Amino acid sequence: MNIQEVNPVAQSLLHTVAGYEGAFEGAYNIRQDSGCAGRRSTENIRIQSKPDGKPGLEIHVAPGTRGEKVFIPAVVTHGDVSDVAYNDFYIGAGAKVTIVAGCGVHTADNGESRHDGIHRFYLASGSEVIYEEKHIGTGEGAGLRRINPVTECFLEEDASLTMETSQLGGVSYTDRKTTANLKARAKLIVRERLLTQGDEEAKTYFDVVLEGEDAGCDLVSRSVAKGKSRQSFVSRIVGEARCHGHSACDAILADDAVVTAAPQLDALNPDAALIHEAAIGKIAGEQILKLRTLGLTEEEAEARIVAGFLK
Repeated sequence: MNIQEVNPVAQSLLHTVAGYEGAFEGAYNIRQDSGCAGRRSTENIRIQSKPDGKPGLEIHVAPGTRGEKVFIPAVVTHGDVSDVAYNDFYIGAGAKVTIVAGCGVHTADNGESRHDGIHRFYLASGSEVIYEEKHIGTGEGAGLRRINPVTECFLEEDASLTMETSQLGGVSYTDRKTTANLKARAKLIVRERLLTQGDEEAKTYFDVVLEGEDAGCDLVSRSVAKGKSRQSFVSRIVGEARCHGHSACDAILADDAVVTAAPQLDALNPDAALIHEAAIGKIAGEQILKLRTLGLTEEEAEARIVAGFLK
């Protein structure tokens, strides 16, 4: 199935969240307003609708696949759309691929624009996945813009999953839940970046179980909260064997925003090494002063600091 008509709002959102320039190379599926606007499989990557009738996809990556990308962005381009997609990824042994997801929601009226994406990753032994996901909300309407991603990860021995996720702004409400179970020597790395402003609210929840010997995870969330926005970061790491687990919440506060962080570490084995760090505070005055001496206004200095923090 080639790319069908992608409306102008969708084109803008797709460019922001997935680098769309009128086409994608390799395997892809474009989800627009709960429908499929285009799909293509390759010799090594097969994309198909879910056989159980649920909305969403099955993505099968053949064992040994190397250097390929698969694009699966989803966009909602107007209000009064509540989209749900269940996407399951089956990564063959020894495969090494990049998955580019991303979601944009737009409303120009009072109607709510919403996307809930439930992604499940099944990584076979020795496979490696880089998963890139950007979220954004746009439009001048008063309707809410909601994105609620749920990610479930199952890593077999020696598998590796790196998740690079970011929320670029404009999302009224997001509830982000990530769970993972790791077998021996499996690795999970998460780099989350969030921006909230106005009355927006963002919730992050991690629950990682390190089942196998020498499994490891590194979960880092960096965020900026402005206006009267609210953020919460909750993480739980369970060490059931000799393992290494680390989580960190690093947040900048501005205006009347609120950020909370609640770590939980469960060491169920004497050789489980688990660490949590949290730092929440406003932009340092000396940082702004230094940039102002270089000719920037206070607003420009703050914007520069925020942009660098969220890189």
